[in-house]
Amino acid sequence: MANTYTQILYHIVFSTKERATVLREIRREEFFRYVWGVHQGLNCHLHRINAMDDHVHILMALHTSLSLADYMRELKANTSRWISQEGIFPGFNGWQDGYGAFTISVREKDAVISYIKDQQVHHQQIDYLGELRRMLDEARIKYDDRYIA
Repeated sequence: MANTYTQILYHIVFSTKERATVLREIRREEFFRYVWGVHQGLNCHLHRINAMDDHVHILMALHTSLSLADYMRELKANTSRWISQEGIFPGFNGWQDGYGAFTISVREKDAVISYIKDQQVHHQQIDYLGELRRMLDEARIKYDDRYIA
């Protein structure tokens, strides 16, 4: 798109199906490299990725021709297929339906990168569901707890 300029950064979080604790640290770097390649293929910019055993955090910018829903569908489908083919996370049975996506300002970018980078530290004090609830509350997003768990 000529003469189209955007700066929309998304902090995205999504979990494994039934929050299965299968994203083992020993193979995460391979997964991160694959996700980086998916971003290249979609013409999106991956600023940061990290994961815990049951969920993934991504900071990224969408290409102007792609909707967030299309991006998430492509990301989940491609990574799910690749994980299954490569067998890098035994017991992986796909991704949970849905995701959290939060826009952030450029001024917040470095802080969010640090937050994503330091996931292992954060999760010594709060679990994934607590973290997601806090993120939703901070963004003033109303939610039904039945669909969080």
